[in-house]
Amino acid sequence: MINTQDVLETIRMIQDENLDIRTITMGISLLDCADGDLERSCQKVYDKITRCARDLVRTGEQLETEYGIPIINKRISVTPIAMLAAASGGDPVRYALTLERAAQAVGVNFIGGYSALVHKGFAPGDQALIDSIPEALKATQHVCSSVNVGSTKSGINLDAVRLMGQVIRRCAEVTAEENCFGAAKLVVFCNAPEDNPFMAGAFHGAGEPDCVINVGVSGPGVVRAALASAPADLDITQVAELIKKTAFKITRMGQLIGSEASRRLGVPFGIVDLSLAPTPAVGDSVAHIIEEIGIEKCGGCGTTAALALLNDAVKKGGVMASSSVGGLSGAFIPVSEDAGMIDAARCGALKIEKLEAMTAVCSVGLDMIVIPGDTPAEVISAIIADEAAIGMVNSKTTAVRVIPAIGRKAGEELEFGGLFGSGPIMAVNTVSPAKFIHRGGRIPAPLQSLKN
Repeated sequence: MINTQDVLETIRMIQDENLDIRTITMGISLLDCADGDLERSCQKVYDKITRCARDLVRTGEQLETEYGIPIINKRISVTPIAMLAAASGGDPVRYALTLERAAQAVGVNFIGGYSALVHKGFAPGDQALIDSIPEALKATQHVCSSVNVGSTKSGINLDAVRLMGQVIRRCAEVTAEENCFGAAKLVVFCNAPEDNPFMAGAFHGAGEPDCVINVGVSGPGVVRAALASAPADLDITQVAELIKKTAFKITRMGQLIGSEASRRLGVPFGIVDLSLAPTPAVGDSVAHIIEEIGIEKCGGCGTTAALALLNDAVKKGGVMASSSVGGLSGAFIPVSEDAGMIDAARCGALKIEKLEAMTAVCSVGLDMIVIPGDTPAEVISAIIADEAAIGMVNSKTTAVRVIPAIGRKAGEELEFGGLFGSGPIMAVNTVSPAKFIHRGGRIPAPLQSLKN
């Protein structure tokens, strides 16, 4: 039965607490678009995307109107393009331009999957695609890219880590006039999930159906408001229980929208990703949740423990609400996209070393962090290696999305606008890791990978 109080509570969450469906993402397999002829393969890609996703945006808009629930982004993820490039050869940028043309034709906000999976080594097509990422992201507006360089099962490909440090720098350099935004559309993963609906890391894994709908729900403002209105004398177990119950309510909304979108589009429903993805909007901050739990300023001692509690409670609440919880599901800590994180970084309470510690217990990793423009490529590679090691050893997804602010120094800011916010440029330890990075090879998988 529908409880009137529950209805009114949901309305309040949407109107006053920034509750939204952050994204409906249609995953599309392009494996049947592989062709020895590059132009023919690109045409197949364009035809399949525009055929499968022709009603995606319209359906999302209809659901927004009918249910009164904001759906911020309509997106597409596709098979890692390196797999198609292996068959066709030629310049992979042709695929990026095709993805851009298809995204514009169907009207989505972003399309992800200009990607390569190289955690155990480079297959045909991988190297060419990775080398082409800076040009591809400069030439497109809607295309996002990701590269998986490690996993718990296989270890870390240090050759790929070295290469990605160079690629991130080049992405920033070639888009310097656009506030280095090319680097904001590129993420480097360890243990990348195949069903993640969030950009820039979304791609459609080889084990996924031919076409699927995944939903990403976001509600940090709702969780913060629940804590703010709770009695001040709650003990920490009661705080966890309150977050869990709130996450349950948020996930049920995502389950409803995902199921209905699946029915109307005639494609399978995949997962609900309940991730507390913040925005620069006032009250829509993961950092402010941590502060409501009891840390004076995000980044202070106790922040990692509070974030661990938050992430765990969100996952438990989501699993209670839906049997289809997947993707990343937890709490994101992107600095430039979170008003509280921005404030904490500006005042010096939050530093990149503390963020690295926090990534051991959050859902992703070092996300949307602006670093000085003169940061050497080897240092960027070492940041990636550190994050990948955290993910590998802890059997979790970690990622790096850093933006070198070309021509700017620590203490200045880079303005992106919209959901991407503004990034305080954070100081980075530049003690040289060059010898380590240039050793190459593969960091062996940890002992905990031997589970068979």
